[in-house]
Amino acid sequence: MANLKVTILYDLVEEDTFEPAAEPPKPARGKGGSRKKKAAHDREEIFEALTKLGHEPSYFVLDGKNQSLFALGRCGADLVFNLTESYAGDDTMDKNIAAYLELVHLNYTGGGPQALYLAQDKSLAKKIFDFHKIKTPDFAVSYKGRTDHSHDIEFPLIVKPVSEDGSIGIDNGAVVDSVKELMERIHYIHEEFDSPALIEEFIEGREIYASVLGNDNAEVLPLIELDLSKLPKGTPRIAGQDVKFDYETEAYKVTKSAPATDLDEETERKLKDTALAAYRALQLRDYGRIDMRLSKKGEVYVIEANPNPWLSSTAEFAMAAKKGGYSYTDMIDKIVKLALARST
Repeated sequence: MANLKVTILYDLVEEDTFEPAAEPPKPARGKGGSRKKKAAHDREEIFEALTKLGHEPSYFVLDGKNQSLFALGRCGADLVFNLTESYAGDDTMDKNIAAYLELVHLNYTGGGPQALYLAQDKSLAKKIFDFHKIKTPDFAVSYKGRTDHSHDIEFPLIVKPVSEDGSIGIDNGAVVDSVKELMERIHYIHEEFDSPALIEEFIEGREIYASVLGNDNAEVLPLIELDLSKLPKGTPRIAGQDVKFDYETEAYKVTKSAPATDLDEETERKLKDTALAAYRALQLRDYGRIDMRLSKKGEVYVIEANPNPWLSSTAEFAMAAKKGGYSYTDMIDKIVKLALARST
């Protein structure tokens, strides 16, 4: 592959003090304690991998102002490595960034506007899963007295915002066992996030992540499990914000992700087939991660789909790629080639 000018595109996180440099900073060790740190680690490692591949990477930050969008359209990149998650602080705008890249005919990695929209709206994604006979927990959607959709659902339930990511709005109070707790949590979601509440049956079981790499001939990489078994007694077994980001908490310290073990061949096949079906149903492309629950009865439930998941070497996607025989640089090279193939 010829040397490419690759623009690593990211959005400005609140209080983000990262300064683009000619040389990539050394990656921080460990998982990092916040979305900001993880995102910075992500782009630094991608910069280094692209350099090793002989490309010419550079950083471009979308600061939420129109001038930065206009400048992006004139950046002259052969490829945009799209790491954006929001625009001007609005997490629902990532799809618009992808649409803009298409309007100005810039090649870019990862999900298109359709995939980003479908995955962001969890209730819509779950309706699509239902249509494709992909098992997902029964659910209801409620917003300030209006019920958009409802199955017959039973306690325990988990209540969360319908369109947030990164486990925003998910904490120990998210799992409820009574009508009183349910109403209080719905009110909290409405008031705190001004968002419809997604109410779904809580599936006790193993938290399994399936990383998918590719398009027409996509492959499901080795499965990764987030071990929640050591969470403090009485704590719901969920991947809330404390588990994912709050590195000073006990929940963060006692949970870890690692290649899934003790899965029989049939169960592993069922998990991978389900993940691939969900990936295709929501039109994900290049790379993505499907989050699932494996119930005690061996049933597989898709919880959500994640286009453009974090690519830090300590994140689940890179962990799966490494287990599947890809070096970090190989993984980035594969994503670049998949994105470029759309322009040929």
